[in-house]
Parts: sequence; C-alpha cells; structure tokens
Amino acid sequence: MTLTYSSVPRPAAARPPRPPVLRALLSVLTALAALSALLLSAPGTLAAPAAADDRAAGPGAGAGAIPYAGTIEQVSGFGTNPGALTMYRYTPPGLPSGRPVVVVLHGCTQTAPDYGTRSGWLQLADRWGFSVVLPGQTTLNNLNRCFNWFLTGDITRGRGEAESIRQMADRQLADTGGDRSRVYVTGLSAGGGMTAVMTAAYPDRFAGGGVVAGLPYGCAQAAGSPYVCMYVGATQTPDQWGDRVRAAAPAGYTGPWPRMTVVQGTADTTVRPVNMTDLVAQWTDVHGTDRTPDATDTVAGQPHHVYRNAGGTTVVDTYTINGMGHGQPVAPGTGPQQCGSTGPYLLDVGLCAAHWIGTGWGLDRA
Repeated sequence: MTLTYSSVPRPAAARPPRPPVLRALLSVLTALAALSALLLSAPGTLAAPAAADDRAAGPGAGAGAIPYAGTIEQVSGFGTNPGALTMYRYTPPGLPSGRPVVVVLHGCTQTAPDYGTRSGWLQLADRWGFSVVLPGQTTLNNLNRCFNWFLTGDITRGRGEAESIRQMADRQLADTGGDRSRVYVTGLSAGGGMTAVMTAAYPDRFAGGGVVAGLPYGCAQAAGSPYVCMYVGATQTPDQWGDRVRAAAPAGYTGPWPRMTVVQGTADTTVRPVNMTDLVAQWTDVHGTDRTPDATDTVAGQPHHVYRNAGGTTVVDTYTINGMGHGQPVAPGTGPQQCGSTGPYLLDVGLCAAHWIGTGWGLDRA
C-alpha cells in the first residue's frame, strides 16, 4: 500500500489571505515552537522518525509498524474545506453501519496517517469496530504542520480549520452510516488544542473529547499569546473558562456537553501541566460540577481522577503520567489494554492513552 502525502490545493476562496509579514511571522513562531518542543522534551523520550514504509502499516508492513486490517484512504471533495486541510480515513473491512466515528488529530511535525497508526487508534478500530477520521495539516497553513488552535479564524464555529474537520466527520458519517450520537475527537499537543476547539465550537456534534498534552479552549486569547498559554497558563476563573466554551457553542445551546478526558505528563515542559488544571476547570464548569474528584484510582500505576455530575455520570476524567515529557502515552503489545508504538512524541510508559480514552467513551462495548 502506498500513501501520497501531497497537500490538497488551497481553495481560492478558502480563507482571506494573510499578509506576507503575518505569514512569515507565523512560520517563524511555529518553527521556534517545534524546536522548543524537541529541546525541552525529557531526555531519551524521542525515537527516530518513522520510516516511510512504516507510516502506512497495513497488512504485512515492515518492522516496527503496527499491522491493521484495512487501508488508509485519502479523501477529496468532503466539503468547502475553508481550512484547506487534507482528509484521510480508516474504515475496518466489513464494518457494519451504526458504528462510532473517532476523529484523531496529530501534533506538530507529525503526519495524520503515522500518528493515527502509532497512537493505537487504528489498532483499536479493528479491535472494537469503529471508523477513524484523520485530518491532516499542511505546511501551507503552518510551517510545522501544527493545527492552528490559537488563531480566531480557525477555532470559530463554521470557519477555518474547525469547520473543515467538522465537514470530514460528516462525510465519514454519511459514507459509513455511522452513529451520529457517537462521534468523538482526540488529539496530541496542537491536536489536543484543536480537540478542545471542536468540543467547544461543535458540542452538538461530538459526544466526547480526549486532550493529550493539550490546552483549554480560548487559552491563547485569554493569555494574550500561545506561548504564555503553553509555558505559563492563563489567569482565568472557572466561570471565565466555561464562558469561553459557552460563547463558542451555537447561540442558545445549553447541552448536552461532551465528556472530556485529559492526559498529561508531569515532566512536560512544552505544554505545562497547568493546562490540564485549566482544562478541568473549564469543563467541570461547563458541566456544572465542582473541581473535587468524585473518585480516584490508578491505571497502569498512574493517577486517574474522575469528576461526576449531580446524576452520577462521569463528565471529566484525567490521567496524570508521572515523569513523562511531551507526547502521547503508548503501551506497545497485543494485550487487551495495550496499543500503539513508539515514535517522535509517542512514548512507551506502559499505558496506552487511546485505550483508556476509548474505554471512557464505551468504544470497547458492543
């Protein structure tokens, strides 16, 4: 199987062109962000980039790849695509109609097929029976392929990259006869920031979000800079955080709100752990509950906190990975709780984030 990593040409009227000076500044800033992430990650946590053949880990793929039963497909014509993104998808062979759809958003410098494979989501799609949408960022939008979670024009309902991702999910639902009440979104780092965007701007479309080493919705605007948000956090009360989500949602929308799962390493110096605290404040406020965990336990030796609403339903939960730097937790292997493989920002800590996010959404149940 061969994948072509060419970008979909930007539609002429996709979005107002940015001034050359602004485009240059954004490219420099994103380059600095990627360099910072590489320099500040915990020593020994980054593996060599995946070989080209391993990025498409279909049946019989090379060493180091995770085999999966079907084929990653690139899709065009999924909508007006105002964010000028690319769309990939994975549908397990023989998947019946009425199954869930999971949107999986890569981090900076990563590619959609490689992240979808190595994070374990395609492995779980075969195991549990759901389809996966893999939005891809392009260097035309962002020099280091970061989703633009910090730009107002890309995080507003009906506009930019957020609207392109929504259109991809709708295309997959239509093509597979998927369950519209069971559409979920997850992502790493910038993809985690965009996960918060999708759950805030489209709470009527997504039943749950899984933010891995990401940021709360509106954090860059609240902090005055994406870098202040990443490294310091924003000074907001829980009500102010919640108000940002309520303002992003459709006018008059009062719920239901997506369930939110947050995964964060304590040694992350690229997206500081304060962002997990702020995500909890934001989404517990949206759900109308407090910030005191209703249950605590350990998963693969790591702390897990659960926040429930007045009806006893889990609305927010967190996984804190002690000593982990910036990246997606994986647990390579074929055991029932194992998934994923190592790579840049894909870190073997004995806990596969995709598995635990997915079980929280009930994907492991028929």
